[in-house]
Amino acid sequence: MRTLVRMFLEQMGHTVIGEAQNGKEAVDLYGRLKPDLVTMDITMPEMDGLEAVKHIKSANPDAKIIMCSAMGQQQVVMEAIRSGASDFVVKPIQKERLQEAVEKLFAGQGMKIGVM
Repeated sequence: MRTLVRMFLEQMGHTVIGEAQNGKEAVDLYGRLKPDLVTMDITMPEMDGLEAVKHIKSANPDAKIIMCSAMGQQQVVMEAIRSGASDFVVKPIQKERLQEAVEKLFAGQGMKIGVM
């Protein structure tokens, strides 16, 4: 999923500055790289996406995070939004939907993105 999201974001003209393989690494990378936007899967090892969002938002309440979830996880998506996620896209990821979510947050500006 990270590879596909990275490819879509780069095709849109954004720079991906980091990728994490699990929630703990995502929180650590966010602290070091300070990306303009984070895309985050809900299901990850070591620390799930919901917990990672809470950690990132506690460190930076203005952090912009787009959550990625599988179909049928609506309750989890709502929990992600309550935890501070800015938006969500349903897997399988569609480029158009990802672009819509990014543009809603940044009005088409190029930015530094962390894919977690």
